[in-house]
Amino acid sequence: MVKHFIIAIDLGGTNLKCALLDAALKVKARSCFSTKSFDNKQKLIDGIVDSINNLILKLNLPKSSFLGVGIGLPGPVDTFRGVVHFLPNIRGWREVNLKKVLEQRTGLAVFIDNDAKLMTLAEYMAGSAKGYKNVLCMTLGTGVGGGLIINDSLYRGLDNAAGEIGHIPLNEQGPVCGCGSHACLESYVGNARIIRKARRLFGSRVTLEEVSDLALANNKKARAFWDEIGRKIGLALSGIVNLLNLDAIVIGGGVSGAGEVLFGSIKQTIGGRAMSVQAKRVKVLKAKLGNEAGLIGAGYLVRERLLRRRSQA
Repeated sequence: MVKHFIIAIDLGGTNLKCALLDAALKVKARSCFSTKSFDNKQKLIDGIVDSINNLILKLNLPKSSFLGVGIGLPGPVDTFRGVVHFLPNIRGWREVNLKKVLEQRTGLAVFIDNDAKLMTLAEYMAGSAKGYKNVLCMTLGTGVGGGLIINDSLYRGLDNAAGEIGHIPLNEQGPVCGCGSHACLESYVGNARIIRKARRLFGSRVTLEEVSDLALANNKKARAFWDEIGRKIGLALSGIVNLLNLDAIVIGGGVSGAGEVLFGSIKQTIGGRAMSVQAKRVKVLKAKLGNEAGLIGAGYLVRERLLRRRSQA
């Protein structure tokens, strides 16, 4: 049987998403669970294995029809050895050889990478970053992740840890971050932080979607809320723009759903704080692939690694 299916997993601080991708990397089936329902590392690994096996059983497909499994994780990983160094927003993960564990338990080839890098790969190949040579892709969710395309290549850095824009410090002192430092961008604009702030301002049951709707209806307090979030993001991005002279910045993740009230503040801050030559060049764009970006990127990862294996054989 021809192998052409891929199982893609996007593990976030909030949800574990699992999908079947076809040969064109289109999502054909999916499942989603709350990450918080797995209260320790072993249970979460069990949950990943169960997600893979249940999807295969549900679709009644033989394992021989699968190219492999691609997984995006919210933290620094060794993508080539398959080791998770740690996950800032999920406790208990330190130097876990997830690739080895999952291959032993599923019988499938497994490839792992940082989730923001996979989102970047997907947006560069098929989304808003397509056609740009130098791009920062940024995810705004439970954590704040980033990935870099430099001269048409995904830039990984020495330890595959490049692109961590969420952990750029904005001040000398400030709120404690999940990475162990303090005053990181993520500690100001990560999902949990801004939800708490929104509920202090608007009431204990408000959602970020409702705050976005209020802002679109010109509620002054809601607009000021998103404007402040945008200024924090724009401040961090201004330094990146000055450093790298980017063509484009692509922003995705749940928080980006706030829309133009957030994006307008980000653009205005970059325009006022970045150097004029770089600020004039860069475009700030909303991610195109939405919640499927990490899954599609996981599919590209599997293809890339298998192609590399064949070329080295």
